[in-house]
Amino acid sequence: MDNTKRALAEEATEKEIPRAAYEGVLTIDVDAQVESMEEQEDARWHQLLNAHRTRKVLTGQLSGIEKLESGWMVAVTYYNGFRIIIPMNEMMINLSGDGRENADTLNRQVRIANNMLGCDIDFIIKDLDAKSRSVVASRKDAMLRKRQTFYFGETGEKPLLYPGRIVEARVIAVAPKAVRLEVFGVEVSVRARDMAWEWMGDAGEKFQVGDLVLVMVNKVEADSVDQIRVEVDAKSPTANTNKDNLRKCHRQGKYTGIITEVYKGTYFFYAPGYRS
Repeated sequence: MDNTKRALAEEATEKEIPRAAYEGVLTIDVDAQVESMEEQEDARWHQLLNAHRTRKVLTGQLSGIEKLESGWMVAVTYYNGFRIIIPMNEMMINLSGDGRENADTLNRQVRIANNMLGCDIDFIIKDLDAKSRSVVASRKDAMLRKRQTFYFGETGEKPLLYPGRIVEARVIAVAPKAVRLEVFGVEVSVRARDMAWEWMGDAGEKFQVGDLVLVMVNKVEADSVDQIRVEVDAKSPTANTNKDNLRKCHRQGKYTGIITEVYKGTYFFYAPGYRS
């Protein structure tokens, strides 16, 4: 009799093992559920499928510039752990004013894109392959979508972005004498002297790729979503501290400083506590 009970108990135990495995991980929280790595990846991939179907604008950090085996030059970003590639001709990089008008267009695009590494970019998924889990996207499509929304708006309504409005802009590249901004789908190059009241010998001392800055919209010329020209500056939304600094200097006083620039007969110098 005891042997029979023992055999039944062992048989019951053996049957419970696969049942427990089938029911999943037993968690402390009754309502919680532990997902496997495969299930988590499938869920994240499903989000990309939905974004592709609805043409949703996504945002990722520009992580690299690569040349594929096919010869394509592409920008690389990541979203939900998946690698996203954007062909260079879909990056919609503004080349006006780069000073290399006679150079090859692709080289000009790559040069600017290299300076943009680390910035946030918007994109719309154009195609994806479920088997290889590869994704191709377009920054251009996302930029045009944002332009339509913010510079044109609905018929008969005032655009969301217009001259005199203070808006937030992304810093997407920084050079010593200029800062490249993305203002709601439009790339704008702003001179360093229009980014701050104080003189900057190198704009990189104050601004970094990935920063968000407040700018004043001074001019908008929008003939179509493909042809938009915007002028902004980051000085207007902030207080001018130059006059306060000058008041610290007294007549016939003597001061030491470093001349940082000479512009149109004006000398710019820096000294501890004084900057003008």
